[in-house]
Amino acid sequence: MSEDIKAKALDIQSILDYQADSVVSREVIKKELGTVTFFAFDQGQGLSEHSAPFDAMVQVIDGEAEITISGVKHTVGAGEIIIMPANEPHALQAVNSPYKMILTMIKSD
Repeated sequence: MSEDIKAKALDIQSILDYQADSVVSREVIKKELGTVTFFAFDQGQGLSEHSAPFDAMVQVIDGEAEITISGVKHTVGAGEIIIMPANEPHALQAVNSPYKMILTMIKSD
């Protein structure tokens, strides 16, 4: 975990800023059993289709994400979550607005 944010109450929006034409990420917890990573996607940016060996939970904290899981598109807005199942292809895109999200992956069955 980033030492500069341990044991501090923080505004969740201030952990990561948007950057023009970019996807920005900051891993805040990294353990053998899982990770928590913040992402900021500028409008039009995304992550291409891929899969992961473990379930991953996306929590959108600002804006709106288009998340495609096994070919099905889902719109996920601020205050909503979606779980991307293990081994299913998924992609993430900032179609209508920039968005920020928290990705939590637990590497255990």
